Amino acid sequence: MTASCSHDDVQLLLSLAQQHGVSITEKMGEQICHYCRLLWAHNEQLNLTRHIDFPTFVARDLVDSVRLAEQLGPGERVLDVGSGGGVPGIVLAILRPDLEITLSESVRKKADALQQMAQELGLPVQVFPIRAEEVLLTERFQTLVSRAVGPLWKVLQWFEGRWGAMDRMLLIKGPNWVAERGEARHRGYMRTLELRRLVTYDMPGHDGQSVILSVWKK
Repeated sequence: MTASCSHDDVQLLLSLAQQHGVSITEKMGEQICHYCRLLWAHNEQLNLTRHIDFPTFVARDLVDSVRLAEQLGPGERVLDVGSGGGVPGIVLAILRPDLEITLSESVRKKADALQQMAQELGLPVQVFPIRAEEVLLTERFQTLVSRAVGPLWKVLQWFEGRWGAMDRMLLIKGPNWVAERGEARHRGYMRTLELRRLVTYDMPGHDGQSVILSVWKK
């Protein structure tokens, strides 16, 4: 599957990013634009994203991915949990080529689409067509990243007993994160864990704010 980006497309993407306080290089802009075209082409057959224009993609997907990229150390091995259409995993691989990015997506057709997109973009990204919990049975990562895969308590439930295979989780959450933390505590999932809010930033087009939470074993 091929998908081309015009010079005007790339300049629009760069301009939108700048409007949202995000700085990326022109080369990154070209790769991200190419990724968008591939994603939207696959989206015609698969339910990968609702963000099917550049303004929405930049405001929601790119801003989140850039803020997350800023929290990752050099050369980290990162697992994207429930990658879906590749946000944040594929975008992280473009923004931070020093990282070792692995994607997990249990829906086989979506995993195949992710692999095709990564290959077309020339990204050294590994895709596992299984749940992230299963990946952690044989692989170890410094950081798990997650966005929009479930409430905090559910995510912590999935990875109980897997903390030996990772150092921390970085979770992108919306303004309801405090209530989610309370529910996770109420259900007993925070007893052996620490949680810290690393950064807060505006959600473009919304009244609320997004946060990135770091969770690790005590």
